[in-house]
Amino acid sequence: MTRKPARTNDAALAAFIAKKAEIDAMLARLQAFSEDHFGADPERLNWADVGSLEYQAHLLKQISDFTFGAGEHAA
Repeated sequence: MTRKPARTNDAALAAFIAKKAEIDAMLARLQAFSEDHFGADPERLNWADVGSLEYQAHLLKQISDFTFGAGEHAA
């Protein structure tokens, strides 16, 4: 009788760490862009800029709600 090798989660752990690094980089980039007021020029700001920011906030809220079990993801 042959035994299967013990399963390890090394591949899953490596994939998780790689994906976390990807998310960390996106968050850092978003934070820097936020600190620059999302590239908005106060002299040229218009409702399209507001709409774009609202859409970005909507997407981030979906992520936040999913992560913390809030909103439509609440138990």
